[in-house]
Amino acid sequence: MKKKLVCGLIALLYMSISLSAQTYKETVERAFAMAEKDSLAQAEILFKEALKLGPSHAYNAIIFSRLGTIQQRLNRLDDALESYTYSLNIAPKSVQTLLDRGALYLDMGKPDQAYVDYSEVLDLDKDNMEALLFRAYISMKRRDYKAARLDYTNLLLVEPGHYNGLLGMALLNQKEKRYQEALGNYAKLIESHPGEASLYVARAELEQEMGSLELALLDMDEAIRLNPSLAENFVTRARIYLQLKKKSQARSDLERAVEAGVLRSSLQDLFKQCK
Repeated sequence: MKKKLVCGLIALLYMSISLSAQTYKETVERAFAMAEKDSLAQAEILFKEALKLGPSHAYNAIIFSRLGTIQQRLNRLDDALESYTYSLNIAPKSVQTLLDRGALYLDMGKPDQAYVDYSEVLDLDKDNMEALLFRAYISMKRRDYKAARLDYTNLLLVEPGHYNGLLGMALLNQKEKRYQEALGNYAKLIESHPGEASLYVARAELEQEMGSLELALLDMDEAIRLNPSLAENFVTRARIYLQLKKKSQARSDLERAVEAGVLRSSLQDLFKQCK
């Protein structure tokens, strides 16, 4: 009788474990389904329920990571940080979670912590383009141009035509007054993205800094042709016209900027220079 009772208890225990595992799996699947439908609040509830059902489950690193993504999208950044950190406590070498937490740190205005996470990623995957790009960006903000150049260089070795990598390198070269190299970066970008007005504006600002005003004017003409609705471009071209002593053209561009929505009062100093 006692033997039968023990066997029965063991059977009930296995059944309970099996049902618990099944419930955990079903809850996780429902949570992912809700996330796919952008029902974020419901997905969060289900993920938390799954964690209660299987507090030591090996899959929980992924659950916490997904929770962090949902909470970040819900703009609950502190909760998201806690979830990503729990995930990394379970799986400290998860490249994706480190990248996600690094991006969150940047959103929270914590670049030093983000730098640590991106460095950890690069220790695990030296060619990770996202980590290289954002670590270079942080280094630029710190004015650590040597470190930024190293990361941009490595990024462009992995993908020579990387848009943000080339743009970052162009800005870095401009800051360090390596003007010809910056022009080369912009030339590559414009060759592969000839319809991107902002690239012509950026190169025009570089040419303006170099004193190549006629070239800057040509680039601004092209930028305005590509995007005639952007008021700020007329202001930029007006400044170049003023440097070239072409006051009537400058005034005309300032008037067009006002028509496009720029407050006349904000342009008074420029209008005065047109007299």
